[in-house]
Parts: sequence; structure tokens; C-alpha cells
Amino acid sequence: MQLTTSHAPEPLEEPEQSEEILRLRTQLERVQGRRLDAPVLPVHPALASLLPGGGLRPGAAYSLPRSTSLLLALLGHPSQSGAWCGVVGMPRLGAEAAEGMGVDLSRLVLIPDPGPRWLAVTATVSEVLPVVAVRPPGRAPDAEVSRLAARLRDRGAVLLVQGPWPQAEAVLEARDPVWTGVGHGHGYLDGRAITVTSSSRRWPRPRQERLLLPDAAGGVAVAPAIGAVSAIGTVSRTSATAPGRFAQPRFEPVAARAVS
Repeated sequence: MQLTTSHAPEPLEEPEQSEEILRLRTQLERVQGRRLDAPVLPVHPALASLLPGGGLRPGAAYSLPRSTSLLLALLGHPSQSGAWCGVVGMPRLGAEAAEGMGVDLSRLVLIPDPGPRWLAVTATVSEVLPVVAVRPPGRAPDAEVSRLAARLRDRGAVLLVQGPWPQAEAVLEARDPVWTGVGHGHGYLDGRAITVTSSSRRWPRPRQERLLLPDAAGGVAVAPAIGAVSAIGTVSRTSATAPGRFAQPRFEPVAARAVS
């Protein structure tokens, strides 16, 4: 019997190493996509860039600020596409406001006061509704959060939480609100611009978008680059602002009167 000597493979060259890493990374992302098992639920195009995959991923939880407008904007397209949505623990959320943000009221279930067992109620609702939003009154025990996460994955439901939430698919934050429509102490508010920042373990760095939420029509839209709208007070802009960036408004005091 003839024995042959096996030689150790030569180290990969640098370009080959880079190609191999890229191939493995692509394969891993593809496997994760199959494991998630379902396409994302659609959201408004103005919000798509803030969410991994461009939509709400079944089986995932999202941490949101306590912004009713942002929550309703996220619920709008899923409900219009046929997904039932439940809102737990938000007694001041109005049906008229929801409809104005594009939510299909015929597919909206409101549970304004779930009581002290709000987490159990949320878990039960996630058994039957594909999208559930909740405002927790306090911190949930880690064991119950883990059980809810397992139920979400099993049912393919989406959880939108107004507040911090462990292992969230994305964490959205809102800042720098600027209302528009009021001139020199008179007029009507017709929109609000805010900056929404999204952080996710799927991205190397946070993403952000300047949005009109609500816009003049009561919906959501991407804010214009350097404003063609007037903000409350007098807005100062400088020529040093780079093209495509938003100038930071400086507000000067103006006389205002109460509007009932």
C-alpha cells in the first residue's frame, strides 16, 4: 500500500480572504432571512429606511419613543395591507387621530386599560393579532419578557413598545421637534418636523431621517432639505449650511395669544 503525504493548504491571499469573508457574510444573512420565515410588513416609505429590511419584521419587537404620531404612522400601512393591529394600555389614543394617520379602523383593536396584568394581556393579544403596540406602565420581569419573545417568534407577531425593551430589533428615538404654520404670533399649526434616529444590531451605525409628523395633511412625509416652511417664531438660516442638510432654527420671541 502506497502512502501519500498530505500537504497543508497554503494560506489564502488577501483578496481571496476578503472574498471568502464576504461570501460567508452573505450566506449568513441569507440563512437568517430564511429563519425569520416571512417578509416584513410594509410601512410608509418615509419610515422604511429607519427599519431593518425596510419594514416590520414578524417575530420582532421594536422600542419606540412615547410619540403617538410615530406609533400610528407605523400602524398605518400594515392595517391598510390587511393586518389586524392591537393597542394595549393607551387610554388617550383617539380613533380620529389614528384614522388621520392612515390606520384602518376596521382592523384596529383598542384595549385602553389592561390592568396590572398588562404583559399577560399583550401576550394573549399577540396570539391572534399580527401587530401589537403597548405602553408598559413599568418594567417587566426578564423571564416574562423572554416568554413573550418566544411567543412572538412562534406566532410571527410584531411588538411595538413605547419605551425601552430588551433585544429590540430597532430602537427609534425622536428629537428636535419644530412646529410649522404659525407666523408672527398668529395662524394655525399645520405640521411638525422631527428627527427620528434608529439604532439596530443589524447596522454598524445609527440612521436618521428628518420627518414631517404630522405633515399639513395629517400624515407623515420626509421633511424638505432646507425649509420652505415657516416655523413658530422667526427662523434664522445661514449660508454656511451644507447643501442637503437641515439648518438649525434659532427662535426669537414673538407675541402669542391663546387659541381655544
